[in-house]
Amino acid sequence: MITYRTLLSEGKEVLQKAKIMDFEIDAWLLMEFVFQIDRARFFLEQNETVEEEKAETYRSLLAERAKHIPVQQITHEAWFFGLPFYVNENVLIPRQDTEVLIEEVLSAVKKYSIQTPKILDMCTGSGCILLSLLANIEGAEGLGADLSEKALEVAQKNGSLLNLKAEWCLSNLFSHINGKYDIIVSNPPYIESAVIETLMEEVREHEPRMALDGKEDGLYFYREITKQAGVYLNAGGILAFEIGYNQGEAVSQMLKEEQYEEIKVVKDLAGLDRVVIGRKKQEDSHV
Repeated sequence: MITYRTLLSEGKEVLQKAKIMDFEIDAWLLMEFVFQIDRARFFLEQNETVEEEKAETYRSLLAERAKHIPVQQITHEAWFFGLPFYVNENVLIPRQDTEVLIEEVLSAVKKYSIQTPKILDMCTGSGCILLSLLANIEGAEGLGADLSEKALEVAQKNGSLLNLKAEWCLSNLFSHINGKYDIIVSNPPYIESAVIETLMEEVREHEPRMALDGKEDGLYFYREITKQAGVYLNAGGILAFEIGYNQGEAVSQMLKEEQYEEIKVVKDLAGLDRVVIGRKKQEDSHV
């Protein structure tokens, strides 16, 4: 028989030996998941013995984490913008940094009084961006597009789990997109191909390369989306991207060349460039 406290110590030790960076946090997260226990209850019951069956489940999940499989793929859950999302190996795990993109779009909707907007989320992955926007904008409608069928299955599942109505479309960027939108948002693959091999093992080996690889200079998808977005965006509509820390200037310039206005680069909590957002002209200036 083993106590909660001893089992947690064992978990930390296993993950530390496996060179898991956040071994203490991850050992706790897996305990929380297996035993459905919060910290308050843990402190009250830490010297009580645990069920052997659950202890074995915990150990089996530790073994997975020790192979550098991300916690969120083990528990199949990631929280984003206050909502729980199902995730697996077919989608990028939602990151807190991406919440800046949601905040900026919500702010633009308010600033420009965009009523019941139609939203297109390009490279939707788990659907976390689109669904978070739909959950926070009254009367909004949305379409999530992705080139991965397996990613769209995850997005669809998340829509159902969160009871949010959205459409999903298998599309190579705009190849199967029709109609006009008030907001086009995207967190596209933006890592330079050559850099992928230098990423943490959790990302490099366990998240879909298709969701990471922005081709040679990391800017391929920004160029393609920015060039084509104007056709699908209503006058006065918003185009917003998540970007890499060193891409603000390049992506801003792309929007400028396509005649977008009120372009700004927004930093994340770490002070790094994270979002580029711009507005399509309200009307043609041709005389």
